[in-house]
Amino acid sequence: MKQNIYDDPNFFKHYRQLRKTKYNFNNSLEQPALKSLLPDLYNLKVLDIGCGMGEFAKYCIENGAQHVTAIDISTNMLLIAQSEHAHQKIDFYQQSLEDFKATPSSFDCITSSLALHYMSDFHAMIGKITTMLRPNGLIIFSVEHPIATARQEMERWIYDIDGNRCHYAIDDYQDEGLRKHTWYVDGVIKYHRTLSSIINTLLSHGLAIEKVVEPIPDKEAIEKLPSLEKELRRPSFLLVKARK
Repeated sequence: MKQNIYDDPNFFKHYRQLRKTKYNFNNSLEQPALKSLLPDLYNLKVLDIGCGMGEFAKYCIENGAQHVTAIDISTNMLLIAQSEHAHQKIDFYQQSLEDFKATPSSFDCITSSLALHYMSDFHAMIGKITTMLRPNGLIIFSVEHPIATARQEMERWIYDIDGNRCHYAIDDYQDEGLRKHTWYVDGVIKYHRTLSSIINTLLSHGLAIEKVVEPIPDKEAIEKLPSLEKELRRPSFLLVKARK
């Protein structure tokens, strides 16, 4: 059964507050990295998987995309997307990727921001994405970095007696599969995969890896959001661009 944590009232209240802040990890690090991987979007048909509140879909239209099909499992997310980012060139659908249906070779570019690590069968999802891509089409996605998803326990930084970060502990890395973490609420389900599994799955479907990014914040970003400094010691996100 697919978890829909973003429709949990307590979780969504805190998540919404986080995303409303001017500077956060999404706006300051992950989204700039994702956008840097985009091709010239002029006249392209885009599928945005896990579209959330619709900002990225709107960005694609504003940057020349012909049309965006935006899917998300969350009612809460789509209500905001449709009220704040509605556009005649965007179709929002409340569907998971597992249930979404499209004819083969429907899209020039398929994007996903921090959604694929919620899906249990990565191999099947990449196969489905590959089928939906047109020849020479691109898949561009971000996930939580395997270093960040590896441990069974949520807390991974080791601190000294004065509360200073000493180092980051990695464990359970080769033990792929389901993880249950506490993030505002207990029992948030994600799936850990090694870096080699992610890359080799793309290759097994005939996709050519064009770029892999582990985003690093610049000095200006750290000044605006000091908690980003820890990204210099270990990455939170992994982004991949691959071509059919």
